[in-house]
Amino acid sequence: MLTTASTLTPAAGGRGDQPTQSEPDGGGPAAPSARTLLLNASMEPLCIVSLHRAVVLVMSGKATVVETDGRLLHSERVSLPLPVVLSLTRYVHVPARRPVPPTRRTVLQRDNHRCAYCGAGADTVDHVHPRSRGGRHEWANVVAACTRCNHRKADRLLHEIGWELPFTPRAPRWSVAFGSAAVRAEPLWSPYLAA
Repeated sequence: MLTTASTLTPAAGGRGDQPTQSEPDGGGPAAPSARTLLLNASMEPLCIVSLHRAVVLVMSGKATVVETDGRLLHSERVSLPLPVVLSLTRYVHVPARRPVPPTRRTVLQRDNHRCAYCGAGADTVDHVHPRSRGGRHEWANVVAACTRCNHRKADRLLHEIGWELPFTPRAPRWSVAFGSAAVRAEPLWSPYLAA
């Protein structure tokens, strides 16, 4: 039984310390995804691990592959689906962690680059309760906004201009474990990183 990714041997012409990976259609080796999302047994996101660590977790029976992109890692005796999302087989207690502070990039990602006020494409961040009036820079007080709505709202409160938010802003689940690393998340991670 293999215990580390370095014992996976490549096809002819490959490097001896890298696993061989093939495309779903049977094509030749391709560059492996360098990161894998690791979930707790409760399906909550824990962290992002390297491909090497992901293979070790699967081969040792500590994790199972939840999502793959269809490619395979090959050794002389074993084929393993390329792990894009893993789940631990046993629950791990994680002490309470504080979310990282919001940034322009992470707020736009949380709100899918859509203006919280009109639904158009957003490229700025607005403080719902303006900082000039005592509002804080925290997840519950920031939303993505288009330039037009941000200028129209200015430093006023929503009730003063008759506006309402269609959702309650809050820290996304991924902000606790990953911070801005989730901005570059794989598409298959989306269902597990949803707020």
